[in-house]
Amino acid sequence: MRLPLTRYGVVAVVVAVAAIGCSSSGPSKTSPSTNPSAGPSIGVVPGIHKIKHVVMIMQENRSFDSYFGTYPGAAGIPMAQGKPTVCVPDPAKGGCVRPYPDHADVNGGGPHAAAQAKADVNFGRMDGFVRMSEEAQRNCADQTDPTCAANAGLGVGVMGYHTQSDIPNYWKYAHDFVLQDHMFQPNASWSLPEHLFQVSEWSATCTKHNIPRSCVNANMPVPSPPNTNATNAQPTTKTPIYAWTDLTYLLHKNKVSWGYYVVAGTEPDCRNDAALSCAPIPQKASTAGIWNPLPYFDTVRNDGQLANIQSVSNFYSAARTGTLPAVSWVVPSVDVSEHPPSAVSAGQSYVTSLVNAVMKSPDWSSTAIFVGWDDWGGFYDHVVPPRVDVNGYGLRVPGIVISPYAKHGYVDHQILSFDAYAKFIEDDFLGGQRLNPRTDGRPDPRPDVRENAAILGDLTNDFDFSQAPRPPVALPVHPATTLTASAPFPPPIPTAAPSGGASATVRWQPPVSDGGSPITGYTVTPRAGGIALAPKLFGAGATFATVTGLTNGQSYTFTVAAINATGTGPPSTSSNAVSVGLPGAPRLVHAARHKQTIEVSWKKPDGDGGSPITGYVVTPYSLGTAQAPVVVGPGATRVVVRGLASGTTYTFIVTAVNANGNGAPSPPTQPVTTP
Repeated sequence: MRLPLTRYGVVAVVVAVAAIGCSSSGPSKTSPSTNPSAGPSIGVVPGIHKIKHVVMIMQENRSFDSYFGTYPGAAGIPMAQGKPTVCVPDPAKGGCVRPYPDHADVNGGGPHAAAQAKADVNFGRMDGFVRMSEEAQRNCADQTDPTCAANAGLGVGVMGYHTQSDIPNYWKYAHDFVLQDHMFQPNASWSLPEHLFQVSEWSATCTKHNIPRSCVNANMPVPSPPNTNATNAQPTTKTPIYAWTDLTYLLHKNKVSWGYYVVAGTEPDCRNDAALSCAPIPQKASTAGIWNPLPYFDTVRNDGQLANIQSVSNFYSAARTGTLPAVSWVVPSVDVSEHPPSAVSAGQSYVTSLVNAVMKSPDWSSTAIFVGWDDWGGFYDHVVPPRVDVNGYGLRVPGIVISPYAKHGYVDHQILSFDAYAKFIEDDFLGGQRLNPRTDGRPDPRPDVRENAAILGDLTNDFDFSQAPRPPVALPVHPATTLTASAPFPPPIPTAAPSGGASATVRWQPPVSDGGSPITGYTVTPRAGGIALAPKLFGAGATFATVTGLTNGQSYTFTVAAINATGTGPPSTSSNAVSVGLPGAPRLVHAARHKQTIEVSWKKPDGDGGSPITGYVVTPYSLGTAQAPVVVGPGATRVVVRGLASGTTYTFIVTAVNANGNGAPSPPTQPVTTP
């Protein structure tokens, strides 16, 4: 049964008010800044300057309920007698879906752009998750496209949650240190604007370099950074302009060291559970992208700070030698990000290796580690996000604090967002300065100063600076879990073409995820008139296959499904339709004015359908209506079409013919107007 909207709203507000009330108890004290050039610290909690190193580890695409929905003492999934009391509508199948334990190592997730954030929240009903997942684009080539879902159409997967036995290290960190159960993504949108907020407290689109006033607020900023440009590449007309002020500008101005560490590897290189730290492999130079936007900030280039954006291997080295910068951001590669369809286990192992590296470091006794997940990834969460401005907050995500000064087993109920990370850094190292266009010398039109939001909690509440530094608790990089392999994801959309009498050639690519178990084969299923015929089985390494035993003259589509030890995964989206035994479509069809007529040219099809081509039919179309066709012989690749009306616009379609009939039509040409 779904709780009514008014009750949801009241519950959310009561929790928020109670949290703020709890966090504000006790007298307020101040302490001078440890950075003499930063100015006086106003309202800074005594002891914060014991933290000399702040490390922010940002993972991807998990909601709070999906990881900690059953954590004791946290604001988790509403339950009664051990069963969820919430149920999200399933428009595709009818009824509704309750949250359920999902032990699969690889999850599908859901779409998570601004439109889906709004639909998931649905005016506080928190009931759009299944519908959005079922309506998402499927089998996307770009796993980080926020409008896609790696396993869309199986929308109930977004209602699954992991248990302590699935992610024991994350729960252990929460138990031994601090879990934040009201941490919200700063923006109600996807990864790119979140990573912009993470380094600058704003997301915008700009038109002029070094002119912050040329920027306008954007929760879906364009263009997106390409993922392949090296950090030392010069901006081009196709790369974004980030002219507003980011946090590195204040850090550099006040001589506070920083590093932005980018994983270019595919997995943690820790094969031995006894290993306490390791670098991902293979190591490459830092690259600009949606998870690493700093190379496009004018301030970073102008300050000569591009070298601070570096490989994560340098983070491991700095931890080992006790030379961590004051501020570190660490962002993953796709493989270790936990961004569906990346494995949960790979992300947990990678994060554990980072934490272990700091715990083994001489810098451990003066470090605070903040672990977060950049957005909810389409997964269900039941808490209504507070609204602070036009950009957010977004949906709730997990937040963990790990430090020798962190409270033990503490669940922080304050309302927080990643803006609190910037506020903590500014209070610790910058004397309470803010990214404020009125004071930072680079005025921009951002809607507000996020660090000063009245609703935002204070991360110092998660620390006890009076306690002696706690010893490290290094965890196994590959802990025993209850995570299980699942069936493979569907391959991307296959393509089909006639390949001879009564056969067709189908081509496909491997799925974006094997489900955590190696692929052992593929099934290719022909469909005629929408009816599935007997599937054909092919080997694990196949990327194309010739399907025989079909009927000449019959039109077919094909789906492909991958197989692993767990079973056969869902089928791909259907291929293009092909008529078996008939020629394929002519290629590169082009039309152009030729004196007082139109000339149409083409190249022969890739396949003749198993029977020699006997000619071509060129059909003009005017206002969508077919005109008298022109028939030419089998050797023709161009024809001048005569008898057309003057001053009239036409498009043309070319079809090859063999003994079995007319083949597939070409795409229409561009429109051409007769003289």
